[in-house]
Amino acid sequence: MRIHPMFLHSNATSHKWAFGAMAELLDNAVDEVQNGATFVSIDKISTPQYGTPALLIRDDGGGMDPDAIRRCMSFGFSDKKSKFTIGQYGNGFKTSSMRLGADVIVFSRHLKSRSLTQSVGLLSYTFLRSMGNNNVVVPMVDYEFNSSARTFGPLIPHDEDHFSSNLTMLLQWSPYSTEDELLKQFDDIGDHGTKVVIYNLWLNDDGEMELDFDSDPEDICINGDKTGRMKQIQYVANLYQHSLRAYASILYRQLPEYFRIILRGRDIEYHNIAEDLKYVQFIKYMPQVDGNLEVEIITAIGFLKEAPHANTHGFNIYHRNRLILPFWRAVGCTNGTGRGVVGVLEPDFIQPTHNKQDFEKTSLFQKLEDRLKQMTVEYWNKHCKLIGYQQVKKTPSTTTTLPSSVTQNCVDQDQPLLLNHGSQYESSNSRAGLIKKRKDLLDPPLKLQHAKRHMGSSCGTDVQCISEEPENSVEGMMRVSQKMLLMQENKRLQSRLLALEKMVQELDLKVQQLKDEQKNVEQHAGELENELTQLTQTLFESCKWNMYKQHVC
Repeated sequence: MRIHPMFLHSNATSHKWAFGAMAELLDNAVDEVQNGATFVSIDKISTPQYGTPALLIRDDGGGMDPDAIRRCMSFGFSDKKSKFTIGQYGNGFKTSSMRLGADVIVFSRHLKSRSLTQSVGLLSYTFLRSMGNNNVVVPMVDYEFNSSARTFGPLIPHDEDHFSSNLTMLLQWSPYSTEDELLKQFDDIGDHGTKVVIYNLWLNDDGEMELDFDSDPEDICINGDKTGRMKQIQYVANLYQHSLRAYASILYRQLPEYFRIILRGRDIEYHNIAEDLKYVQFIKYMPQVDGNLEVEIITAIGFLKEAPHANTHGFNIYHRNRLILPFWRAVGCTNGTGRGVVGVLEPDFIQPTHNKQDFEKTSLFQKLEDRLKQMTVEYWNKHCKLIGYQQVKKTPSTTTTLPSSVTQNCVDQDQPLLLNHGSQYESSNSRAGLIKKRKDLLDPPLKLQHAKRHMGSSCGTDVQCISEEPENSVEGMMRVSQKMLLMQENKRLQSRLLALEKMVQELDLKVQQLKDEQKNVEQHAGELENELTQLTQTLFESCKWNMYKQHVC
């Protein structure tokens, strides 16, 4: 199959959002943690030939050997077979890089079995369109370290003309005009790692560069909408669509403590959304997948600490530790229900779309969506008064109503409908009254390990887990949140341990097979040796007899 260069452009349009494409490149670096990666760095550089802005992504992972980089820059091939890696489809690098710019050049160095190689590959939409190619051509050259000469020399798998032709195309269409300048890009990679340079960055509809490097020297922003977002409360939900620093801070649910994401010279601080919640509950959802198999999903749900002054709500849905849907609204705000309610969950049993910005619309996802809607309404009805929202009264004609002025302005208004100030909710002398009201609103407290089960619909079973600490206690909320996260991490590690044990069993089986093969080879070699000995003895006896006959004659 041949791929036309126009496919590069159409394939990249699957990413509607530039930061969605950026996340794919971060995923590749995070997947390299299993190969020893300790950081990924994102920065703006200037191309040496023209001085135009370019995007640099660099990590110190295992890097790619000549075969691996060719698979990386071809279509639909993935080496990532582990269930713990984020990437799956073998398409993320091409779609993401082509979404951000017209051209990308990759430098990768790999060390394996004392063999140190480095490779350079160019995927250039500009080159392909200018040359009028009808299929995608990726110029690529490889080098191997010569230990005796202590330098890198060309690795020529075919012939010198092929290497020279590829190098000429690289120097003509990349930002580096000489081979020395090209190879100098490996100086900051070390013994292993990968560097990606995306240049000829795309412009937006206004003719401006889509990525904004100037508004904040320590961030990368999306050009446009620079005024509206600054007027809002500076919370991550209001910033992630415009600020890469904010988006990357919530992109992964957990990362190793030693792993750093560095944006323009400064580390990104990890942001745990579950720790931003007050009056938090943990609700267990157990849907049936693959027949009768039940899986366990724990959802943390609560009001933002900034509520009722933050106009933010929705669920942050992760998959394999990666954020797929940030602040996804399971319910609308037509009557105020659900405003300020935020949740966090990680349902690995549903599959994301190939651009990792949504989930496949399967029946399992529909059941999850229905349960999250129900969960939001139930939580809102029980807790809305605790932060000053007015509970919606039910009428025979409709389940919830609010005055028309509130209904019309619910989405855009900055100030929620509050109860009268000076009521028992603000009086320090009426604390007992507040607790009594909350007891009326909440279910009886349950211990985490003895949670009461409530049978739900056919799609699964729920267990509500409410902290025994006072729900307005930040310390108690943090402890429960950490406990639940540790439980999920323990489950993740157990799954990984099972996978590793299975891998060990497979390796042991392979070792045993090799031993059996070796035994058979040794046995066959012994038989051949015996035959050779017998043949030699026969030949010797024959020669000896001939010599005797000659002597007699």
